[in-house]
Amino acid sequence: MPQPSVTRALIVGHGQPGDPGPQQRAIEDLARRVAAELPGMSVRGATLAMPGALDIADDATLIYPMFMATGWFTRSELPRRLALAGAGGARILPPFGSDAGLPDLCLELLRAAALAQGWRLADCHLMIAAHGSGRSRAPAQAAQDMARALAPHLAEVRCGFVEEAPFLAEAARGLPVQSLCLPLFASRAEHVTDDLPQALAQAGYAGITLPPVGLAPQVPRMIAAALARAIRAS
Repeated sequence: MPQPSVTRALIVGHGQPGDPGPQQRAIEDLARRVAAELPGMSVRGATLAMPGALDIADDATLIYPMFMATGWFTRSELPRRLALAGAGGARILPPFGSDAGLPDLCLELLRAAALAQGWRLADCHLMIAAHGSGRSRAPAQAAQDMARALAPHLAEVRCGFVEEAPFLAEAARGLPVQSLCLPLFASRAEHVTDDLPQALAQAGYAGITLPPVGLAPQVPRMIAAALARAIRAS
């Protein structure tokens, strides 16, 4: 990968408002792994939930939103919070969920999960678990776009959401054993640790559940590539 000139980047996630420490440490660890792919570049991590975390940004910082969709947080709240931190001129890149490499990464994860079970991916049913929203169509649209990209490779693809219909349990109901659940989340927070397992149990889901896509080992390199492209284009 081409080495960018020395500059600064900040990976920003939502975090966990009630307990900001663990998610802050997780995104700092992600930033360290991204930085290892970009010698000479400073890459740090912050969450909106951690007080003062955005203060390390300035107008020359590239901001990579670790969010699954271009919505209210990326268009309104993140710019507002950066302005309050004195970095109102910072360049905000498209979020993780809009990365051009994400569909191929998801397909790679699904193929590996199916192979581990001795299944043909073309025979598998897929449920994409995502956040959704009662206020914006953007989160659901991002999941539906991913479903369309993956559909040619599977027997069936469904989407289920935390905050809108079809809800997780409804979408999972009736899926056969030869099924995969792909959590389209950037981190392992409450929706992944609590809401999703409860909904799958309620639905009687007997298939395989993958880790959230944001934790895939290929993600740091994908983010590094996005940062390098942004620097070359500047």
